[in-house]
Amino acid sequence: MNLLLSRTVGLLIAAIFVAIVARRVRLPYTVGLVVAGVGLALAKVETGTVLTHDFIFDVILPPLLFEAALSIGWAELRRDALPVLTLATLGVVISAVVVAAGMVGILGWPLSSALVFGVLIAATDPVAVIAMFKDTGVTGRLRLLVESESLLNDGVAAVLFGLVLAWALATGEGRTTSATLAWMLGTTAGGGILVGLLCGGAAIMIAGRTSDHLVETALTGVAAYGSFLLAEYLHLSGVLATVAAGLLMGNLGVLDAPVRNRLSSRGREFVLEFWEFAAFIANSLVFLLIGVTVAGIPLKGLGWTALLIAIGLVLLGRALSVYPLCLPFVRSRWAVPFRQQHVLWWGGLRGALALALALALPSSLAMRNEIVIAAFGVVVFSVVLQGLTMPLLLSALGLLPKQR
Repeated sequence: MNLLLSRTVGLLIAAIFVAIVARRVRLPYTVGLVVAGVGLALAKVETGTVLTHDFIFDVILPPLLFEAALSIGWAELRRDALPVLTLATLGVVISAVVVAAGMVGILGWPLSSALVFGVLIAATDPVAVIAMFKDTGVTGRLRLLVESESLLNDGVAAVLFGLVLAWALATGEGRTTSATLAWMLGTTAGGGILVGLLCGGAAIMIAGRTSDHLVETALTGVAAYGSFLLAEYLHLSGVLATVAAGLLMGNLGVLDAPVRNRLSSRGREFVLEFWEFAAFIANSLVFLLIGVTVAGIPLKGLGWTALLIAIGLVLLGRALSVYPLCLPFVRSRWAVPFRQQHVLWWGGLRGALALALALALPSSLAMRNEIVIAAFGVVVFSVVLQGLTMPLLLSALGLLPKQR
């Protein structure tokens, strides 16, 4: 126990050092963490913490999802609900199909393995996207579009992943029918949202009976982790549950008008600061461990040509899920400027969610190791190369906030 604690403290010290250096050299924080993690692995520093599906899902994702959802106002989300939902649903499907078709047609992968990889890599990861926008100081509608879409398509991809994996592992006896898959989709997604609303609603009602900011903050923690764990226990979407709980508590307890707010003024300030800190810790750990883990992954085991093809297909799939889907809104109040579409495309980073889903794959799945290698390769390219060039793209497009 003491050894694990000391290693965790060591990781946090490394993250603090990276944060200080990254700010001074104007390097995206997430990029610095991944590079530092690779450096720790090459130096053979024993971290004692392993990047696993359970660690990402049960420890890392809830605070990151909840913190992001907590600050999204319902009025702004409702105003852009149509393009956000279009990108988060159809966009995930288009991206997954493009990637899967390419893996089958170009690399000759089995359809089941290609579809599993296409779905797990399809969603933009809020862990990476939100961290990037905080680094660059982007606010306003662009940030709302990116954060809202990434949160929702995160849940959509996680639900579709479970369905596609169930189909891929099914025998040829036809037990997994389209009706069964549709029922699983509805119950998993809808049930997860319902659990999140119930947990968030219960927490906000109890919080309204106290003015103790510590109790109020503890209730948000129970809602964030409780909704996630309860939904997963019931085989529902924990991701959507935590997002729903965060949206509800944020709009009723943090962002609502002071007269109608369920939290005290001290509680609102403390809750936001607490979850910002929790997200910083979670980001620090996950990106450092991504760097540590990827240094030990034999990327050449897939073949560099195949890895580059996978990266290219992911970028192509994201492009075909952004530009065509934004086109129908061009003459409406939901129009997304072309410059912002470029950001939606290149800013579609992949991160912890893709790795968690890849690490959860059973050994019986065909080409399981190749899928894991491809997922790690895409994530590293995404976080390092796309993350490193995002500030340059934002500057070239004139979307960076002016420095005073």
